[in-house]
Amino acid sequence: MTRHRWTAGEGARGRLDVYLATWLGLSRSRVAALLAEENILVDGRPGKKSDPVSPGQAMEARVPAPAPAAVRPQNIAVDIVYQDGELAVVNKQAGLVVHPAPGHPDGTLVNALLHHVGDLAGIGGTLRPGIVHRLDRDTSGLMVVAKSDRAHQALSAALKARRVKRVYLAALWGALGEPRVIVDRPIGRHPRDRTRMAVVPGGRPARTRFRHIESWPAASLCEAELDTGRTHQIRVHAAAIGHPVVGDAVYGSGRERGFAGGQRRWAAELARRAPRQFLHAHRLEFAHPVSGEPMAFRAGLPSELDAVRTWAAA
Repeated sequence: MTRHRWTAGEGARGRLDVYLATWLGLSRSRVAALLAEENILVDGRPGKKSDPVSPGQAMEARVPAPAPAAVRPQNIAVDIVYQDGELAVVNKQAGLVVHPAPGHPDGTLVNALLHHVGDLAGIGGTLRPGIVHRLDRDTSGLMVVAKSDRAHQALSAALKARRVKRVYLAALWGALGEPRVIVDRPIGRHPRDRTRMAVVPGGRPARTRFRHIESWPAASLCEAELDTGRTHQIRVHAAAIGHPVVGDAVYGSGRERGFAGGQRRWAAELARRAPRQFLHAHRLEFAHPVSGEPMAFRAGLPSELDAVRTWAAA
């Protein structure tokens, strides 16, 4: 059982079930079940789906742990860049889902880790064994995985306290305009498309720091550093400021057509060359969960994105 407590912010409005689905990142049906089980309290009393939400209300949500699922080891190639008795750091390839979920019962990073690293089944629960944080399926790069309960608890606490540094390389459409841009906008489920995330009033706090690295004819190579870790955060924040990630079919589809003249032709060629969303977790820094030793890792662009960068910067 996970317990969440918070106070509804200034932008909190509308029906309770809609608000909770956005805040908790759950489906409306899951929220309805929690309300029916009286696992949602508003100002200390069980809430109802159609109750209105107002700023300043004290919210409490008790979310039972997901039912465990059997996860089997599979011999899937995975780049393990470091490991010891407490943790492993992997450089995940694009196209690999991190953990089993509806639609992806196996063939995931977790299945690969159970084969290559060993028995993680009891670490952090059997549904997502060892997983401390995630990368989208089509995002490549560095992740830390816990190999013991104490490492899992310590790394999860460090992540929540923003003591884990996660920096990505991202190609964004257009010119960023300034050397550094900080986006501090709340993120929650899209109000009409529940498969997407969006900047929404009453969403969960989210903060991303973008830093310009290279200028291209109709795009920019940037670093994106996470202060928080919301679902699709970099992609949503980049799209929200008008510079979606190159190759992002969900939040940036068709953006290459927004240019004119020679820029439009160049952008069309970049879109053709980009094999996927240009997003790669290339730096990861944290304190070792047991020894406290500073740990720092870097992973260069995978070959398919490096080829795009070489062409774009020529």
